Parts: sequence; structure tokens; C-alpha cells
Amino acid sequence: MKLQNHKTRSTSARPGLTIAELMVAMVIVLIVILALGTAIADGVRGWHRAYEKVYADVVTDSYAARKAFDRVVRNATRHLYQIDPEGNWLEVYYYSTSTAPIVDRYARLYSTNGIFLIEHGSWVPGSTNPKTRLRTEIVCMNVSSCVFKSQGHSAQMVLTLDDGSQDIVVVTSAVMHNGS
Repeated sequence: MKLQNHKTRSTSARPGLTIAELMVAMVIVLIVILALGTAIADGVRGWHRAYEKVYADVVTDSYAARKAFDRVVRNATRHLYQIDPEGNWLEVYYYSTSTAPIVDRYARLYSTNGIFLIEHGSWVPGSTNPKTRLRTEIVCMNVSSCVFKSQGHSAQMVLTLDDGSQDIVVVTSAVMHNGS
């Protein structure tokens, strides 16, 4: 009898993935990528909203208004100022230079048509036309209301700013420092 040498093929498992295993792995990776993408997108949206709130027009306008009010009122003489009975404007008087012999300047703070303004001018007490406007400074926009008050040697401003998407109320006060 003749022996035949048959080579038998082995169907043992080869290293690799089946199609089903590959599909499951792809679905898991896809879920992780989608979750990370959603988290990153939410983080970017949140950061953008926070940035817009901090650097919105009303916020920068509030800083400008507060600084201008403080600068003008602190320079004013404490015994010579006028305030509108309804609080619509505040007028303070000050020295033009540190060596000026008399108070010879004025500044009127007020708002009109949504704009906060400071009118600066020269002042000659006792003359027929004591005030001469020199310049008007636009401080900020988006003003919906502005009220001035005074107490002793200090002045207060309550300014409401609204740009349509955000509103802010600025309450600030300053002491008039010059002694005359």
C-alpha cells in the first residue's frame, strides 16, 4: 500500500480582527470623538459668552464714565458747584493750573441722546457772559439714564448703560478736593 503524504491545512486562528470586532471598535472610537467634540464646542461657546460679557460696550463704557467722573470731580473746588434740582447735570468749578489765583474753569457733566458728555469751559465770575465753552468731551455711549446727587463735599453719579443685549448700572462718587 502506498502511503500518501497529505498535507493538512490547519484552520487555526490567525492574529487579526474580525469584521464585527472592527465595527464595534469603530463605534466606540466614534462615540469618544463625538463626546470630546461636544465638550470642546461647549467650552468654546462658554468662553465666548464670558468674553463678550466682560468686554461688552456697556462694560468698557462704564469704566470710561467712572474714570472721567472721578477725574473731574476730584479736581473741583469743594465749595463751588451746581447741581440740577432733578439731578440731570452737575457743574463743578476748578483752577485751570496749580498756580491760577482764582477758580477760572468749569466742567458740566450730563447726558443727552444716549451719550454721556463733559463740557469744559472757562469761567469769569462777575462778567456779563461768565461761561465760555472750550470743548465737549464724549465720554461714553449707550446711556439710558444718568442722575447726579451731592452730599457735603462729594458728588454721586448713578449711570445706567444699556446696549440692547446687556445693561449695567454704575454708581460712583468722588470727593471734591480743592479747598476754595
